[in-house]
Amino acid sequence: MPLETDRVRRHTARSVLRRIDDDTVDHLVQVQKNPASAERRLAELDREWDVDRTAEAEAATMGLVGLALGVCVRPAFLAIPATVGAGVFLLGTLGTYPLLPLFRRLGIRTAREIQRERYAIKALRGDFEPVPRAGAQQAPHSGSAVVRD
Repeated sequence: MPLETDRVRRHTARSVLRRIDDDTVDHLVQVQKNPASAERRLAELDREWDVDRTAEAEAATMGLVGLALGVCVRPAFLAIPATVGAGVFLLGTLGTYPLLPLFRRLGIRTAREIQRERYAIKALRGDFEPVPRAGAQQAPHSGSAVVRD
């Protein structure tokens, strides 16, 4: 699926998208120059939070804070969890979120953007075997079974 179909990318300013994509290219260039850095970069990508995870953590925190304030201080604070719930609903259905512009400006990427970099690093590293052409004879792999539908 192309990145252009990513709902969060559609709601991100072009200048921010350009910066995020340029940062990704910079990381790939570094891996290409120093292949030994691939493992370190893949480990960093494993720890990187995506937009959805960041929004979920922020929403849960604000919801709990609003609930606590509503119960302990003033019932009007119960509007906070309701507002946060509406924001999470928007993220899930439309791919937009009230804090999305801030998250994206901070460089927080979508899961698809992170995966795209991960696969590019693995391709640079040579992890993928060449795909045989249709109709080409392929030597059977020892010890592996071919599964057919």
